Amino acid sequence: MGAKTSGGSPSSKGGKLTTHVLDTAGGQPAAGVRIELFHLSAGGREKLDEAVTNADGRCAAPLLAGEAMRPGAYELVFHVADYFRSTQAALTEPAFLDQVPIRFGIAEAGAHYHVPLLISPYGYSTYRGS
Repeated sequence: MGAKTSGGSPSSKGGKLTTHVLDTAGGQPAAGVRIELFHLSAGGREKLDEAVTNADGRCAAPLLAGEAMRPGAYELVFHVADYFRSTQAALTEPAFLDQVPIRFGIAEAGAHYHVPLLISPYGYSTYRGS
C-alpha cells in the first residue's frame, strides 16, 4: 500500500530512515497516512519522497537508505486530518491538527533513524525510536 517514489536501497552501512504511525485514540496502527519527506537547507526545502502507511502503520520501505542517507536537516509531514476523516473520527472544521511537521537532524549516515508518530485528533508525540 506504500506509494514510494524514491529513496534507494539499504547499503552495507545500514543507515536508513523509517517511521511508524500509531492512532492512540483508536488504539491501532494508522493505515493510509500520507507522509512527505523534505531535505532542509538555507535555500528552502526539497521534497525527497512520499509514502503512505500500510495496515501496520509503517511504510513499505525506508524513506531514506544507502547513498541517499546523508547528514543534514529533514522534515517529515504527516497528513493526519485526512487519515482521521477516513476513519470517520469526529473532527472540527477546520481540523485542529491537519498536517504534523516534524523537523529533525541526521548526524550519522550509517545509523538507523526511526521517527515514530503517535496521533489523536487533538494531540501527537514523537521520539527517536530504534
